[in-house]
Amino acid sequence: MDSLLKEVKLHIKELVPDHCYRMWIEPVMLSAYDAETIVLSVPNDFYVKRLKENYLGYFEEGFLRLGQKVRIEFKVGPKKIKSGQINSDPGRTQKSRTQKTTGVLPSALGVPSKFHPQLPGMTPDNCGRMLKKNFTFDDFVVGDNSSFAYTASLYLAQGKLNGTGVLFLLGKTGLGKSHLSQAVGHHMLTHDGGQQVFYVTAEDFTNEMIYALRNNSIDRFKEKYRLKCDVLILEDVHFLTGKSATQKELAMTLDYLIDADKKIIFSGCERPDEIPKLNENLKSRLNMGVVTEIKAPDFGTRVKILNKKSKAIQCVLPTPVTEYIAQEACDDVRQLESALLSVVTRGQLMKRNIDIELARHVLEKMTGTRKHITIDLIKKLVCEAFDVSEQELESKSRKHRIVKPRQVAMFLSNKYTDQPIKKIGASFKRYHATALYSVNAVEKEIKQKGQRYEQIRYLIKKLESGKF
Repeated sequence: MDSLLKEVKLHIKELVPDHCYRMWIEPVMLSAYDAETIVLSVPNDFYVKRLKENYLGYFEEGFLRLGQKVRIEFKVGPKKIKSGQINSDPGRTQKSRTQKTTGVLPSALGVPSKFHPQLPGMTPDNCGRMLKKNFTFDDFVVGDNSSFAYTASLYLAQGKLNGTGVLFLLGKTGLGKSHLSQAVGHHMLTHDGGQQVFYVTAEDFTNEMIYALRNNSIDRFKEKYRLKCDVLILEDVHFLTGKSATQKELAMTLDYLIDADKKIIFSGCERPDEIPKLNENLKSRLNMGVVTEIKAPDFGTRVKILNKKSKAIQCVLPTPVTEYIAQEACDDVRQLESALLSVVTRGQLMKRNIDIELARHVLEKMTGTRKHITIDLIKKLVCEAFDVSEQELESKSRKHRIVKPRQVAMFLSNKYTDQPIKKIGASFKRYHATALYSVNAVEKEIKQKGQRYEQIRYLIKKLESGKF
C-alpha cells in the first residue's frame, strides 16, 4: 500500500501548484488500511481540516485510478501501523492528539495561547508582536519574483534548508518580506505548539533592551532571547545602524540560538554588507544563512495577487478591470491592494458597476502622477517647504536647518522614485550609507510623530495628490 500512496502523491503533484504539494501533500504518510478504508497520517488537526476541505477529492481520485475504491481518512499521528490495525488503540491515538494540540487556541488564528501581542504597559516578557492571521504560506501568491524566497522560507520552516537555520529576506517595502517571515512563524506554531516563536522588529528589540537596562532586568531579557526562544523573527534589521550596544547584545544572542540549532529569520531593505555602521561580528552572523531577495512582481503575478485579494473580499472583478489595475499599480503589493480596495469601495459607495471607466477614474489619482516624480522634483518641493536652496541640500554643511531637509528629501526620493539608494545618495553628493541612515531617521520621526512630522505629511500628501 505504501507504493500505491507514493503513486497517488506523484499524481497529485502534477495537479496542484508545487508549493501546495510541498506544504500539504508531501508530509502525508500511510497509517493503516483494510479492505474498505485507508487511514493517512498527518502532523496535526489543522492538517486534517485542510486536507478534508481541499485535497480529499485528489486522494480519492488517485486511488480510484489504481483500482482502489476506498474511503480516505486523515488522522493525527506520524507513526505507521500495519494492515488491520485501524482503531486498534483509540485511547492512545486520542492521547497523542491531545498532547499534540495542547496550548493551542481553538480559534481561526491557530496561535498558541502563550503567544501574546506587545501591548503598552506590559513587561517585555512576551513573544513580541502578534502574527497576522492571513500571513501564511497558503495565502502567499508565488511568482518569479519571489519563488526562491518562498521555497527557502518553507524549507526553513520544515527544517530542510541545507543544514542551516538562518534566513535573510531582502527586499523593498511592500514586496512580501513580512508575509513570508510570519508564514514561518505560523507554520512552526501550527506544526508544533510547543515552539516559542518571537516576532519583533529591530526597533522593538532595541527598546526592550533599553527597558531591561533601566529596570535592572537585563538578565531576564538575556534569558528570554537566549534560552526561551525557538524561532526568532527579526524584521527591519537596517534599523540597527549605529546602535553599537544593541548590535553587540544581538550578536551574542544569535550565537546562543545558532549553537542550539534554533531558527532565525531576518528581513531588511539592504544586504547585511551594505547596512552602514554595523559591527563585523553581527554582520558575519547575518550572512551565515541563505540571503534571498524578493523583487517587484511582474504583470502575471500582479494579476494573480489581485484575483486572490478580490476573492478574499468577496468581490470578483471583471478580467479587464483586474488587468488594468495590475498594469497601473506596478510598484509593490501594498499599492496593488490599495488600488483594488479604492476601486471596489468607490463602486460600492456610488452604487455602480465596477468597470474600466471607474477604475481609470480612481487610479489616475493614485498612480498616474507618481510616474512623473523625480529626485529633482522632490528637491524643489523640499526646498520650498523648508526654505533652503538646492545648493545647500547638496553642500557639505552639517547645520541642523539643512541636514533635516536633506534627510527628508532622501526619504521621499527612496519612497517615490525607482532609483536605488546609491544613486539617491549620489544625487545629494553623499555615500549610500548616509542616504540609508537618512531614510531610517525620517521613518523613525514619522513613527514617533516628531518635530518635522507635519511638514513630512504635507509633502507626502502633495506628492500623492499630484499637486506639485
